[in-house]
Amino acid sequence: MTTTQQGPFDHRMAVYGTDEAFVAAAVPFLCEGLGAPGEAAPVAVAAPGKLDLLRDTLEGEAKGVVLVPHTEWYTGSAANAVARSAGYLAEHAAPGGRVHLLMEPVWNGRAGRSARETTEWIRYEALANLLFAPMATTALCAYDTRVAGDAIVAAARRAHPGTGAYEDPVALTAELDSMPLPLPPADAETLAPPTGEALRSRASARGLQPADAELFTEAVLAAAAALGPVSRTLMWGEAPACVCELRTARRVDDPLAGFVPPNGAAPEPDQGLWFTRQVCAYVDVRDDASGAVVRLQYG
Repeated sequence: MTTTQQGPFDHRMAVYGTDEAFVAAAVPFLCEGLGAPGEAAPVAVAAPGKLDLLRDTLEGEAKGVVLVPHTEWYTGSAANAVARSAGYLAEHAAPGGRVHLLMEPVWNGRAGRSARETTEWIRYEALANLLFAPMATTALCAYDTRVAGDAIVAAARRAHPGTGAYEDPVALTAELDSMPLPLPPADAETLAPPTGEALRSRASARGLQPADAELFTEAVLAAAAALGPVSRTLMWGEAPACVCELRTARRVDDPLAGFVPPNGAAPEPDQGLWFTRQVCAYVDVRDDASGAVVRLQYG
């Protein structure tokens, strides 16, 4: 089944359970892109075996399609995927972002390895409706029920217009962020104040290599600078999963905070939560009556 929406950003969803059904959804979509006047070459980001199916089916037309193994596109967190998509559109799409993108996350890898990771990717799917709303991009998100599973597909329907289950992205992300975070462990260290020297030292003591300790420190400091005065800083965990939690009096009301790509090819520490999200595996934000708790996990 394939669903569509109206508007500048055309965000579709294809659900299938066989190779034949994948081809039946993907090939017409890519041919639609090949036939669209003034568009850049369509792109298929999928499992290598599925790319082989597309080559065999499209034959000569395959030369006009950019084929990318999904393990080369989805190489990190959901925030990294936002950056990769935005960068590709800026560099390769026709004016206005006109290009057809077939996207299949690695559901039998990082994206589907845990309920928490799945939540991150559903958030990415929901926020895409806001992040890319002004773009004339046509995206088809491919969900293979043999690896994604019924629960992931059901959640994804809520992030895709035209499915009958679609929900407002702001409301959906708020729901995802309403789950209370686990309490910090009893051995969590308090850092006062959270200086670069203190963060670097404690990250190293918890097993991060010097380059990783430096990068994590920069990510924490970037978040702290973006959030305003930090009243409490906690650190716990062992490499690679070192965690730092910041308590701030400022709420983070914007669901897109840290997801909107800034100008520039590479993330820099002065880009605040964008830099933090690019560096950290998880950035959990919980607003409350006193402000916000922002929890950063490096690995």
